[in-house]
Amino acid sequence: MKKTELFLLFTFYFFVNVFAQKNSYNCYPTNWWTGMKWNHVQIMIHGNDIGNANAYTINYPGVKLEKAEKVENKNYVFLDIFISSSTKPGILKINVKKKGSTFIINFPIKKRRTGNGTAFAQGVTSKDLIYLIMPDRFSNGDTTNDRIPGMRDQSLDRDTVYARHGGDLKGIENHLDYLKSLGVTTLWLNPVIENDMPDRTEHGYAFTDHYKIDPRIGGEKAYQELIDAVHSKHMKMIQDAVYNHVGSYHFTVLDPPMKDWLHQWPTYTNTNYKDQVLFDPYASKKEKKIMSDGWFTRQMPDLNQENPYVANFLIQHALWTVEEFGIDGWRIDTYIYNNLDFMNRCNKALMDEYPKITMFGETWVHGVLNQSYFVQNNFNIPFKSNLQAPADFQTLWAITDAMTKDFGWTDGVNELYTTLAQDFVYKDPMRNVIFLDNHDLSRFYSVVDTSMLKYKAALAWLLTCRGIPELYYGDEIGMQGFTFPNDGHVRLDFPGGWPGDPVNKFTAAGRTPREDSIWNYIEKLANFRKNSAAIITGKMMQFEPKEDGLYVFFRYDSKQTIMTILNTSKKKSEVHINYYSERTSGFSKMKNIETGEVSPLSDFTLMPMQSGVWELEK
Repeated sequence: MKKTELFLLFTFYFFVNVFAQKNSYNCYPTNWWTGMKWNHVQIMIHGNDIGNANAYTINYPGVKLEKAEKVENKNYVFLDIFISSSTKPGILKINVKKKGSTFIINFPIKKRRTGNGTAFAQGVTSKDLIYLIMPDRFSNGDTTNDRIPGMRDQSLDRDTVYARHGGDLKGIENHLDYLKSLGVTTLWLNPVIENDMPDRTEHGYAFTDHYKIDPRIGGEKAYQELIDAVHSKHMKMIQDAVYNHVGSYHFTVLDPPMKDWLHQWPTYTNTNYKDQVLFDPYASKKEKKIMSDGWFTRQMPDLNQENPYVANFLIQHALWTVEEFGIDGWRIDTYIYNNLDFMNRCNKALMDEYPKITMFGETWVHGVLNQSYFVQNNFNIPFKSNLQAPADFQTLWAITDAMTKDFGWTDGVNELYTTLAQDFVYKDPMRNVIFLDNHDLSRFYSVVDTSMLKYKAALAWLLTCRGIPELYYGDEIGMQGFTFPNDGHVRLDFPGGWPGDPVNKFTAAGRTPREDSIWNYIEKLANFRKNSAAIITGKMMQFEPKEDGLYVFFRYDSKQTIMTILNTSKKKSEVHINYYSERTSGFSKMKNIETGEVSPLSDFTLMPMQSGVWELEK
């Protein structure tokens, strides 16, 4: 090639790159992979007047441009491409001809992660213990990212619950050994995606760019490093997904691709939060629409998932996230407010690509029937959800009643018994995620008025009942707080997570005797259950609560039997072993899991609100 030709070629590519960078054309998704089942990919390109180009072409072996779709807003174009099985990794160059000039937008096509879904996307099972963390409030491992210039929320004040506090992903990584020693197997983080909103950004539920990890918690690099560290310790990572809405400063809200990208109303319309209208055979169509299409809050515009472009954007982002970062499962926010047919499509796409991945949804409703409608169930009804499991709010309400209300035919511990008796509605209740509190609920230790006996009883239930248990950060030291007057009071900093904290609750030396007692109790039961076949895969048998408030249930299989007993009464109760002979027959001893003490399997007394977990022995 002649020098003149080389110079002209260099000049051409220089101006191509300068033009593309100057106009800031962004692709969503930012890349794709070879060998994916989802190989018909819709690339949304956003940038100044990109939709007014004369032509879009590609020339890459194995990739075909099927269609270029122009929409109402000329700052967008949607390119439908097909990636064949023969395609090799590389940089796909999208050639754009516009007003007499040509420029290139690069779209990487990567090689899939090693293991093709087996080394990640493991899913969670009843063997796991999930630990929920709000990154901004757990630990500050990198003070250099506390504030990021140019972002709208510049708050940084640990003295108020309304501001950011500086916790980040590095802080979580620094304490993985602490969590593993507690018995935690899985982390669930409140959303890590960019939330460039003006205020109250600590919770993370108002996305502003799906393809950016919030730089104030460390960005993409820190997220990948954390996940890699989690996996290296044979732990798992769950990501918090939000499909229903975005933040009001999301780029598709500030510059909508089309009028119906969001649910639009003549005047602002809030959802009615009324889940019943979705399955009520007598429901008003108007009220169904308000429930599903109304906005969750004014700051969180509602996405129109019936719009095929929106649906593709969300489904592809879900697949992209699993493949890009190697996460193991999804917790899906505000599940019942989504378009449920869309959610079935999205769930199926994830399960088709990653057969072991698991998903559980926030089903904040009241009533077992209500909750079961939104997950895999045994009903013969027109709508069938494919969501594997709920965040089990029904057992939360029930254990709360058991610990705070007196015994009654339907009250107190009978509510817990009755709730579990309705498990026949679920396809697999062992997948239900059970919990005592979370970032939106009052701390359970406060709910039971800091009663150690009641708290330990609830923990005994949590760690031995059917399902997958979840702890909220700080539960292990009895952190306190009510959601009133502000939910920030249940999102306080974990003591010791910041440089200069006067106490460090990550260490036994920093905990009070009371806190250490709670920590040790959870540690003992959590690590025991990891290797308990009866709890992991065994059956469950519960006995109706007696008038003295005594509630007894067993987890068992052919090799092991575990007995959990809660005395929910204000009086001492006698445990008559022969009454439970269906499960106790053939055993002569009982081993207290907390203390290790072995005693004869015979009648004994439990003091008011006392509880215990025992393994039966021959």
